[in-house]
Amino acid sequence: MNKSTTLLFFFALLTLIFSSSNKAEESTFDLSSYQGKVVYLDFWASWCIPCRKSFPWMNKIQQQFGDDLVIIAINLDKEKNLATEFLQQYNADFEIKYDPKGKIAKQFKIKGMPSSVLFDRNGKAVVAHTGFYSKKITQYEQELQQLLLLSVPSSAEPQ
Repeated sequence: MNKSTTLLFFFALLTLIFSSSNKAEESTFDLSSYQGKVVYLDFWASWCIPCRKSFPWMNKIQQQFGDDLVIIAINLDKEKNLATEFLQQYNADFEIKYDPKGKIAKQFKIKGMPSSVLFDRNGKAVVAHTGFYSKKITQYEQELQQLLLLSVPSSAEPQ
C-alpha cells in the first residue's frame, strides 16, 4: 500500500468507527415508519426495578400479538454497558433503542421509569402509563387488544 492509500484507509476506518458509535448514542424515533401497526413505546433504565417485570411481559405480548404489534423499548442509561448488562439478564424479543441524552424521552414528556405510550395504527398516542404494575396487566392487555381489533387505516387498505 502506498502512503495515500494507507491514509485513505485510515480515514475511512475512523469515519466508520465514529459513525457507528454515534448511531448507538444518538437514537432518533420516527413513528411514521410503523404506520398501520399498533406501537407500544416503552422507556426504561437498567436501575429500574419494575422494568425487570415489564420485560418478560413485553416478550409475552410481542409473541401473543405478533406482527401487528411493534414494541420499542428505549433505554435512558447514560452508559450503554449498563443497558447491555440488563439485557443479558432480561432478554428482549423486541426492538431496543438508546437515548442516553434523553432527547426522545423529553419529546414524550416522560416523568418516571418505566413509562409507556401506546399508539394506534394511525400513529396517534392513545394511552400513556407511568410505572408497571402486575395488578394492571389485564388492563394493559385490554388496551392493546382494543387497538389491535380496530381495522387497518384506510390509507393502508387496497384500492
